[in-house]
Amino acid sequence: MPTGQPLNLPFDPIERAAATWRVRFGPSSAMAAVTSIMRAHQILLSQLDALLKPYDLTFARYEALVLLTFSKTGSLPLSKLGERLMVHPTSVTNTVTRLETAGLVRRLRNPRDGRGVLAEITPSGREVVRAATTDLMAADFGLSMYDEAELQEMFAALRTLRVAAGDFPALG
Repeated sequence: MPTGQPLNLPFDPIERAAATWRVRFGPSSAMAAVTSIMRAHQILLSQLDALLKPYDLTFARYEALVLLTFSKTGSLPLSKLGERLMVHPTSVTNTVTRLETAGLVRRLRNPRDGRGVLAEITPSGREVVRAATTDLMAADFGLSMYDEAELQEMFAALRTLRVAAGDFPALG
């Protein structure tokens, strides 16, 4: 069964696990929260990948294309792409290879140093990003059950975790 499919259970398994956790181990709020976040990740990734399937994209490849459209020149060094996407260099190489095979990006030698490699979005890549973004926005990125205030609260709550992990400094 795909991880994002409805389970249609007659109870909340995370809530039930939390109750059992409390009896066996003690406080369960952190366990319940992290388990809920992991399940939400599965659900959202499944929904987003389904929306992107007609474009032969995964969400990771979509993010890379969007990042390239955000750059002034439509290109970025692979190292910068990985840094901004917060992924391992091997993942960037795999993502760019798949996008290149699909004709959505091309690799170029970095003119600044001649050794580094740039990923550059193609006109086809720009068209795919435009169409895919339209579909994702129409679906509210899978979060249509939340209002604007709830989305902002969620972002703020998760930002705290990202700051604590060292993704970026907390703003003073």
